[in-house]
Amino acid sequence: MTLNDTTRGNRLHIGLFGRRNAGKSSLLNALTGQSVATVSAVPGTTTDPVYKAMELHGVGPVVFIDTAGFDDEGELGQLRVEKTEQAARETDIALLLFSGLDMAEELKWLAIFRQQKTPVILVVSCIDEQEDAGEVLARAVEAAAAVRPLRVSAREKQGLEELRQEIIRALPEDYEQPSITGDLCQARDTVVLVMPQDIQAPKGRLILPQVQVLRELLDKGCQAVCCTTDRLKETLAKLKEPPQLIITDSQAFKEVYPLKPDDTLLTSFSVLFAAFKGDMDYFLQGAGKLLTLKPTARILIAEACTHKPLQEDIGRVKLPRLLRKKFGDGLQMEIVSGKDFPRDLTGVDLVIHCGACMFNRKYVLNRVREAKAQGIAMTNYGLSIAALLGILPMVALPNGKKYATMKDRH
Repeated sequence: MTLNDTTRGNRLHIGLFGRRNAGKSSLLNALTGQSVATVSAVPGTTTDPVYKAMELHGVGPVVFIDTAGFDDEGELGQLRVEKTEQAARETDIALLLFSGLDMAEELKWLAIFRQQKTPVILVVSCIDEQEDAGEVLARAVEAAAAVRPLRVSAREKQGLEELRQEIIRALPEDYEQPSITGDLCQARDTVVLVMPQDIQAPKGRLILPQVQVLRELLDKGCQAVCCTTDRLKETLAKLKEPPQLIITDSQAFKEVYPLKPDDTLLTSFSVLFAAFKGDMDYFLQGAGKLLTLKPTARILIAEACTHKPLQEDIGRVKLPRLLRKKFGDGLQMEIVSGKDFPRDLTGVDLVIHCGACMFNRKYVLNRVREAKAQGIAMTNYGLSIAALLGILPMVALPNGKKYATMKDRH
């Protein structure tokens, strides 16, 4: 990946959903102009979701997701359907394909997307095969869903431009990605990035949040100065004036905070991503909840990455160490990674999520929505570490957000 590449987590996710042999893979190939997905008359050809990143004219960087048929059967079929359900939670715009007059499953999924507030485009595909039947189906879909579907032929390349225009019209109001650093800095400000080069950032590489923040600072016209934790004091001394902002790795808060000039703002990559990818207000409430947990509380730690556990891993080692130092060894902690996030959070007192740089915003907000629905508090790594160190009220939050202390709440 180059500095100019748009990562999957920052692309609009467009999912194709329908029954087996509804024409999802053919439509994906037609939309992308490439043989991305295997097309076969054999039902169930698509197993795991297929992701294709591309530039869509009028939209920008997108990811198309070709999913398995939601009518799949058997034990293996159920696993495929679960993968399709998972893909639905990260979908920004859904293309729902109808392939027959029995549309009970399609209407059920339409209700799910509407509940998740996901824009849905209804599609009747393969119209070239049975023209009259296609019109009959389109009218039936319109009667059942109160929305006129688009009629598309992947083979004859009919209706593709209309579909692209409909995707543009369906763009969520908040489609434009929010700024990572928000109002914390502006053009010509000096910003110091403290970037520990530990085992989680192998030699020759930066971790993704560092890359994305650095790119945004350059685009903003800021003067970005990078250093490691042990070089921060020396770096600050070489500057003619104190920087406007210091952005550190959350795990270095303890070392960085005492060195911060009085008029310099301090935040962390993870704190910034709490707003960029998630629900900052809810995460701040969760950080407050963290400080009131009982010593026997149960905490779910959720990582987006699925790497092999590393020595001094922040989510598996450093954060649990801080938590046990605060609450003792009676604390119950469960760690999940990737998309292995439980739908049922019964018994969990708090979810602590990573910065989620690998996920798109829609997927993280769906996790937040599920936690809210079950009355489960949620926060993230950076906010948790700052709260446990007692410095969260002094940490700068983007876009005017404020952390309300327990005293403030009362």
